[in-house]
Amino acid sequence: MDDFELDEEEQEILEAYESGQLVPVPDREAVITRLQSYAQAAQRKDHRVNIRLTAHDLTALQSIALEEGIPYQTLMASILHKYVTGRLVERPRMTVAELALLEERESYKT
Repeated sequence: MDDFELDEEEQEILEAYESGQLVPVPDREAVITRLQSYAQAAQRKDHRVNIRLTAHDLTALQSIALEEGIPYQTLMASILHKYVTGRLVERPRMTVAELALLEERESYKT
């Protein structure tokens, strides 16, 4: 364990384990199976939705998805999921023109 450094939370867990505060989960395999089935059910995509978007918004979503290397439908589902779970974090994005200008400036540096 000397090969790496633990963060504060990991150190607390290790200390709790070493002091005997942590106890094994009874019927561990059954609990793991139950939790896996919950996770699979939560991830099941069993409803189809049709949505109308402006051509500009769809093109922007497709461009972002291409940058991320994922299908644009997957990106849209991810954005909606993060929004409804309160985990969507807005970050400023560059416009295509701003990105092109930045790339042009970078090419002059090299």
